[in-house]
Amino acid sequence: MEKFVKLTSTGIPLEIENVDTDQIIPARFLKATDKQGFGDNVFRDWRYHKEGVLNEQFVLNDPTYQGSILVAGTNFGCGSSREHAAWALTGYGFKVIVSSFFADIFKGNSLNNGLLPVQVTDTFLAKLFQELKNNPRTEITVDLEKQIISIEGNALSASFEIDPYKKTCMLNGYDDIDYLVSKKDKIEAFEALKRN
Repeated sequence: MEKFVKLTSTGIPLEIENVDTDQIIPARFLKATDKQGFGDNVFRDWRYHKEGVLNEQFVLNDPTYQGSILVAGTNFGCGSSREHAAWALTGYGFKVIVSSFFADIFKGNSLNNGLLPVQVTDTFLAKLFQELKNNPRTEITVDLEKQIISIEGNALSASFEIDPYKKTCMLNGYDDIDYLVSKKDKIEAFEALKRN
């Protein structure tokens, strides 16, 4: 995984609640066993009409909004436990998802795949949506080390929680195996101590 320490980016507002994993990546695209190509089909049924024509009304197709931060309505990632949802979002280019609530399994899958779910209050989320509507070029800074999300150009900021182990992994670009390898010396020392 890539290291994640701090990111400043514009955001894409997806002001829809209860977005489930089948909407993020429809089941018909789950045949592949590696992560390649999933980003092409993220929100497929919303990005395209049934005939395959681009839906210009969908926010990801609106050139007004760009960036690697998706700002989503509450209860994002509900539904099935498919890890492919995180693959699709990272494959599209998102590095952060901001919402006021995430489904637990989706949150875990995201963190395991280098996608940072930032959970904020409903009030902060509403202000963030409003800022993006007022100015689509609004920049958002997410500082993982300090666990703070802020809106550039004004005093709006909020802290967010993250599991300390997952924070360490993201800051260092570790997956679970990389983390264990990083502790190799301590593990070997402990094993040597046990033998003596």
